[in-house]
Amino acid sequence: MSSFELMPKSIKKAVRYIYQDAPDEHLKEIQKLVNQAINQRLEKIEK
Repeated sequence: MSSFELMPKSIKKAVRYIYQDAPDEHLKEIQKLVNQAINQRLEKIEK
């Protein structure tokens, strides 16, 4: 089973949206938001 299959449904939907429906002008903003959330979480774990 792939790691994608093990992800929560919300993550699967978000990834499919990015691949299929997200307008080109929104991709940079989506990337910024996701990276920011991941970085904040990693910083919280490291403390």
